[in-house]
Amino acid sequence: MRPFRSVLAEKMESYVAYRKHLSYSEKTLRAHLRAFDRYLQNHHATFDELQPAFFLELRSRLTQDPRTVNHILWAVRGFFDYLVRQGLLQDNPLQDIPLLSPTYFVPFVFSPEEIEKLLCVLCQRIRAIPRYFLKDFAVYLAILLLARCGMRIKEPLHLLRQHFRQDEGTIYIERTKFQKDRLIPLPRAVINEIENYLAARQALIPVDLNPYLLAGVKQNPLNDDLVRRVFHQVVQSIGLSRPKQKIADITFGRPTPHSLRHSFAINTLKRIREQGRSPQHALPILAAYLGHRRYHYTGAYLKVSNAKDVAGLLEFARSQRGAS
Repeated sequence: MRPFRSVLAEKMESYVAYRKHLSYSEKTLRAHLRAFDRYLQNHHATFDELQPAFFLELRSRLTQDPRTVNHILWAVRGFFDYLVRQGLLQDNPLQDIPLLSPTYFVPFVFSPEEIEKLLCVLCQRIRAIPRYFLKDFAVYLAILLLARCGMRIKEPLHLLRQHFRQDEGTIYIERTKFQKDRLIPLPRAVINEIENYLAARQALIPVDLNPYLLAGVKQNPLNDDLVRRVFHQVVQSIGLSRPKQKIADITFGRPTPHSLRHSFAINTLKRIREQGRSPQHALPILAAYLGHRRYHYTGAYLKVSNAKDVAGLLEFARSQRGAS
């Protein structure tokens, strides 16, 4: 674990130890204080310089997004409250420093039709040449699992062969984000594709020692960079590529593999709404399927109803910028 190195290093270590004793997480606090520690080092700041004007300049010079900057300011403010309680300062120099205005992120959302087109082009890219066939098929399957099951990109890549439970049509996702395991049912079409891939793999590699469901080179899983590269090539080829855009305090995301997870959740809630059922009631089940720690995180997807509305919001934001 990297130590702090600024003039306040010793006091920061003491504060982190104090918070850890109170059962607070050390990792996040350390990360935020380390950003402040680097700033102190780079500006050769002394203890006497730590006045409100110094922190106003710190706030303006931090290059992270406003939410992250605010987390850093909260951590540093708590640290200086600690120094006040220790009798090392009379007042906290950050007590009147306002936080930055929040920004809002709108993810790119694929419509169901766009997802079908994306998967169709991916399938057509699978080369029949034995040297490339299994690799191309595995990349297609990885993106298929993102689109049809709302997985995070690391999840299909880390699946072992025994995680696919063919008899019951499920996949066991182990030790994913937040160290949360889950068992999810697969759509019949996805099961068929996995079965076809495994049958082809057995035929082409009779002695197959790779333990991963989607095999990479030698005994390794499929390469993350390869999946991302193919995804962006296909998105470009079907005319859906666009850059990340920031308009006022709204950031509109570009298409990424994680956009398929967003799209899965949003399109699922849209279908439930169109069937006359309550999307709110479906949130606990969808949260468990996606592997969220709390289902109210899944509730954020209710704010974006479909891909058409996201595109409309982007066009409206552009028009307002042009009118101003």
